[in-house]
Amino acid sequence: MKVLIDTSSFLWFIGGSEKLSQNARKVMEDFDNELFMSVASLWEIAIKVSINKLELAKPFDTFIPEKIEENEINIIQISIKHLSEIMRLPLHHRDPFDRLIIAQSISEQLPVVGCDRYFKSYSIDTIW
Repeated sequence: MKVLIDTSSFLWFIGGSEKLSQNARKVMEDFDNELFMSVASLWEIAIKVSINKLELAKPFDTFIPEKIEENEINIIQISIKHLSEIMRLPLHHRDPFDRLIIAQSISEQLPVVGCDRYFKSYSIDTIW
């Protein structure tokens, strides 16, 4: 199964947090699944680290690439197709990072591993 990992789910997964549901953890740990993450999530993490809203175990530029490689996560770049999809989304949610993840989920036909309450307002499948 191919899945798109939300930013919070990724952070909870690499941090071993109990905030991540057992089902989500199981999906992410199963190497038969193909994991994807938006470059927007990396951007969001970098911003939060730079404004001291998030602390990582190691510097961003070593820790995040290590975790991406260790967990065999594929990074989805932002395409015109994704941006066009954002423009069609209703404004249930205004967070630009989440809106891009939602648009990528729709465009790439990937369920999102995440529990953001706004995900249910859009026509995407979620795993939690």
